[in-house]
Amino acid sequence: MSGSGIFTIIGPVMVGPSSSHTAGAARLGWAARAILGTEPVAAAFYLHGSFAETGRGHGTDRALLAGVLGLGPADSRLPAAYRLAEAAGLKYAFYTQDLGDAHPNTVKIVLWGGDGSQVGVTGSSIGGGEIVITAVDDLAVEFSCHYPTLLTLHQDQPGMVARVSAELAAAGVNIAFMRVFRRARGGEASMVVEMDEDAPEQAVARIAALPGMRRVRVVKAVSAC
Repeated sequence: MSGSGIFTIIGPVMVGPSSSHTAGAARLGWAARAILGTEPVAAAFYLHGSFAETGRGHGTDRALLAGVLGLGPADSRLPAAYRLAEAAGLKYAFYTQDLGDAHPNTVKIVLWGGDGSQVGVTGSSIGGGEIVITAVDDLAVEFSCHYPTLLTLHQDQPGMVARVSAELAAAGVNIAFMRVFRRARGGEASMVVEMDEDAPEQAVARIAALPGMRRVRVVKAVSAC
């Protein structure tokens, strides 16, 4: 999916009624599932602003749930998300929460996997079905899910960006965009690497084994939904 061209003129292919409250919400749920990296068994949704106030009328709750189940915004099964979640054994809950100075269409999604994994993903639906992820596990990030994305959690130390870049270059992966975020100097940091192609598993494994690397997540492009 591209951020320009005919898509921006006619909008996304979707099950309505709203590109922001429905299509974008489905993509946020789908992105959270992709970041978890496994089948979720439980989900908690913390709705902020307009998502909290008018979301139910626009189907935001069903769209978020459908995305977490792996359905895209154009999937005709989206309106049946509650029934599908029950059939899949997915436990879920919706809450209203003030997430601070965030876009009105923002949600924090906490997912739990059957393997004991957990992730918290905060993101916003910014119009026309477009989304931006703004936090993963409460560490600030910024990416759109337009590209295959590598997310790291690592110790802030000299040379980490160069080592990750070198591993991707050796694997023939071109970096489209890269951003680094940290809480404090020398503390926890996160790298967001948006790539022109998927990184090979071997390259991801080598990056995960780098000294000071704590976790690596691979997120497929949201256009895949």
